[in-house]
Amino acid sequence: MRIYPAIDIKNGVCVRLKMGDMQQATEYGDPADIAVEWQRQGAEYLHLVDLDAAFAGEFCNRDTVARILEAVSIPVQLGGGVRTLADIEQRLKMGISRVIIGTAAIENPAMVEQAAAQYPGRIAAGIDAKDGRVLTRGWAKGTEEDPVALALKMKALGINTVIYTDISRDGMMTGPNVEGVRRMVEETGMDVIASGGMSAPIDVQRIMKTGAGGVIIGKALYAGTIDLKNAIEMGKKTC
Repeated sequence: MRIYPAIDIKNGVCVRLKMGDMQQATEYGDPADIAVEWQRQGAEYLHLVDLDAAFAGEFCNRDTVARILEAVSIPVQLGGGVRTLADIEQRLKMGISRVIIGTAAIENPAMVEQAAAQYPGRIAAGIDAKDGRVLTRGWAKGTEEDPVALALKMKALGINTVIYTDISRDGMMTGPNVEGVRRMVEETGMDVIASGGMSAPIDVQRIMKTGAGGVIIGKALYAGTIDLKNAIEMGKKTC
């Protein structure tokens, strides 16, 4: 199982939010410096989110993302504000390895299908849910969509990777939604990357047992309750 250190960007600064609330942001400094540190500690892939873009729909932190790409040599996946095929192309041309589509997964499935066909293996569906329902537009807009049902729709369109986030646990360090992740893995058969609530090494082990292909760790790394090197070694035991 692969470990993805998370770097969320707001106004050019690395931050962590509580349940996606932009008013509850803790700042951690220069995203490029943090990316270099995660790579130094053994990260094999980085997870980036342009938080401003997720709300505005525009690539607000493009320059910051470009600096990160210049600073590291490992693959980077990026989400936030990806609404059109042009948005995807722009990010891939920059050097992003995998682009995460969230809101457009519901609002523009035809574009998702085109992107999956045009860039096989380089598109992931970002499915963010709270109380069993998917939220979009930077987690500000509710829907009636079941997360697993949406994942299956994405699979039918040619998407193989899903990043599944439990919003109520994100940034809270209360433990991951293990049963939700297990359901996503078992009912879709997709490459599932779990996100939200990671707080201790035992959480990594619990997600490993679900069969997920990866886990995103954010606040726990910054708070020091999970050691990245140890988590990476733990994840490799499933290989």
